Amino acid sequence: MTTPAVIPLWEAEHPYYAAEGNHYKTGLHNRFESWTEFTETTFYDGDRDLNLLYRWDWRKPGHADWDGAEALSLYFILQRKAIACSAEMPITEHDEPAVRAWLTECAATVRAVWAPLLTTTEETAR
Repeated sequence: MTTPAVIPLWEAEHPYYAAEGNHYKTGLHNRFESWTEFTETTFYDGDRDLNLLYRWDWRKPGHADWDGAEALSLYFILQRKAIACSAEMPITEHDEPAVRAWLTECAATVRAVWAPLLTTTEETAR
C-alpha cells in the first residue's frame, strides 16, 4: 500500500465554491489580520461541533485564476443556530504546518458526522 503524497494546502482542488458570509444576513464574514489573530478566537479553539468547519480555501496568486493576495478562507456552520458564516485572513507558506494541524482536527469532526456512511462505503469498496 502506498502513501499518497502530501500536497501543499494551496494546491488543493475543491469542487465548486462557497459564498462568503451568509446570504440571509450581512456581517457574517469575519476578516482577521493574520493566522495568529484568528487563533485567538472561538472559531479556532471553540467546540468543533458547534462551529463546524465545512470548507477551507487557500488562495495563492496565480493558482486557479486567483489574482488577489494570498489568503485563507474558512467556512463554518454554527449548528445550534443554523448560521452560515466565514472567516478570511492573509496567510503565508510559513503558516502551513499550523493551519494543516488545525484543519486536520476539524476534518476529524466532519468525518465523525459522516462515519456511518464512510465505513459502509469503505467496506463496499473492498
